[in-house]
Amino acid sequence: MLNKTSDSLFQLIKSLTKSEKKNFKLYATRNSSKTELRTVALFDVLEKMNEYDETLLLKKFSDLPKQQLYNIKTRLYRQVLLSLRLIKDEGNIDIQLHEQMDHARILYNKGLYLQSLKILDTLKGFAKNYGQLSYLQQALFFEKKIEGLHITRSIHNRADQLAAESDDVNERLSTISHLSNLSLQLYSRYIQNGHARNLKDEEEIKNFFAQALSQKKAHNDDFYENLYLYQSYCWYAFILQDFFLYYRYTQKWVTLFDSFPHMIEVESTHYLKGLHNLLESHFYLSNHKQFDETLQKLEDLCDLDVIKHNENNLIQGFVYLATARINKHFMQGTFTEGLKIVPGIMRQLQEYSQYMDSHRVLIFYYKIASLYFGSGDSETCIDYLQKIINWKTDLRIDLQCYARLLHLIAHYELGNDELLEYLSKSVYRLMGKMENLSVVEEEIFNFLKRAFHIPPRQLENEFRILLATLRQQKEVHKKTRAFTYLDIISWLESKIKCTPVQDVIRRNYLEQVKHK
Repeated sequence: MLNKTSDSLFQLIKSLTKSEKKNFKLYATRNSSKTELRTVALFDVLEKMNEYDETLLLKKFSDLPKQQLYNIKTRLYRQVLLSLRLIKDEGNIDIQLHEQMDHARILYNKGLYLQSLKILDTLKGFAKNYGQLSYLQQALFFEKKIEGLHITRSIHNRADQLAAESDDVNERLSTISHLSNLSLQLYSRYIQNGHARNLKDEEEIKNFFAQALSQKKAHNDDFYENLYLYQSYCWYAFILQDFFLYYRYTQKWVTLFDSFPHMIEVESTHYLKGLHNLLESHFYLSNHKQFDETLQKLEDLCDLDVIKHNENNLIQGFVYLATARINKHFMQGTFTEGLKIVPGIMRQLQEYSQYMDSHRVLIFYYKIASLYFGSGDSETCIDYLQKIINWKTDLRIDLQCYARLLHLIAHYELGNDELLEYLSKSVYRLMGKMENLSVVEEEIFNFLKRAFHIPPRQLENEFRILLATLRQQKEVHKKTRAFTYLDIISWLESKIKCTPVQDVIRRNYLEQVKHK
């Protein structure tokens, strides 16, 4: 499990680049007061720490009462943020709009009403161009205040115009809020539970989605309304495992940015996420050519300054590129070759540990475990699965269940029959308790429980029977969830043909490419 510190100041200082640290020193030492020197000294101590150590900090500043040290930490946190704010970020639309609003207020307070209105007019045009309706709303509110308190004689019928503009902005903001809420609720549900487990889950999500969409309709020309609408459809389709619908709306998500190219820099994180989800849809649908094309698009994006010079974008770019590259090895059956990228991924996971959410780390552990399993290294596969099994979290209950199922299969591969019998009972109870058992899991469990009692000469026939049963279940949409997590079909084919599982997947991949 990756280490994370809970100290906000330490996290902030560790996130600074070399130039940002230098800028802070210049800002903090602009005067030589005792308090300022204390904050710089505290900065130096924290900057040199590899991990946050409260005890060491108290020893370094033993002449200060604990409460006073806390006050200096609070002051230092504020100073670091202020020093970062002074570094001009021309690409940040929010900062530019906020600055214009500040200028308008300063001019108003000086009694220069017309100059203030002129700034606000410029701000509104800028905000409209980038879809920043919350700033547009603030500017309109300020304009109404000026027009209501002072005789500016700026434009005839100004009151009616401002009222109409305000009503339009409020309506659009309401729609954006509703759709973004819907997107967030669906995504949260997926993070918590994963894909729909049964018919009851499916009906609940369908009813919830239909009711939510009936309340608001997006405007065809609004970027953010359509963005959150497409995202909502994506999470809805993904939960239901409707991968064709998922593909359709991930493509709409990415195409939206093609229609509004100036928004790529403003909402680069959303664009990264859209490309990631489009890659996921190609992965699930085995669209090999489209997968490669989209991966190249993501790689090109990650080479741009808007990604490389923004820590958040840089981290997200790493996550999505690493995920896509692992998935490519899954698709092509090159598991052993894929192991070469694992050390680099683990190093970066450690480097970004304080920024990485638990859900993302769990997925990486599962994918890496699957790489090792596919390459024939069941022991290392188990090591990574243990990281998931031993992680006390309520995230992705479905993923935790299938980690345990793959754990069972890996032990079967190693011939650990005594351990397998014990594990199968506990895993069966867990998955049943979590309502995670379908016909597919039942069949796999039944096979594993009796596998070691089957004479070797009869094993091939048992594998064939199970393979035929699972193939039949795979045709039934409601029972395909297990195949999203485990390529159990390829594993059974490998057992029947006495060949490595990656060779089976590789051969199937080459056949698909040949016929496309």
